Amino acid sequence: MLKVTVLDKKDSINCPYRDIIDRIGDKWSTLVLVILEQNPTRFNELKRTIGDISQKVLTKTLRELEADGYIARQVYDESPPKVEYRLSDLGWKVLMPLRQLVQWAEENHETIRHNRAVYEKRKRSKKRVR
Repeated sequence: MLKVTVLDKKDSINCPYRDIIDRIGDKWSTLVLVILEQNPTRFNELKRTIGDISQKVLTKTLRELEADGYIARQVYDESPPKVEYRLSDLGWKVLMPLRQLVQWAEENHETIRHNRAVYEKRKRSKKRVR
């Protein structure tokens, strides 16, 4: 059985669900990892591909993924400097479960959107009754 309960805040760092899945489970990290699966990519290309991410958030996401060892940052000795991000061995390993999650999301997206709409409609109608 999975243990997800912690006794105190200090113990939470020992919980893999909070420590690891929290990092790779956010939408920006998942998007970056999936994009880097195609090929090494520069910062501005990542930003353009994602579209709705700020420079600050993308920088933070890349630093966190690099700190955890999911991606590697390659600086080329050019003028102006060229920097590329690529998946590390660990990054390639995490892609297998991420691919399954992304595929599941694609397959179930319409159903979930429909469920949300039904829920919101029901919620609005309950407000009117009160």
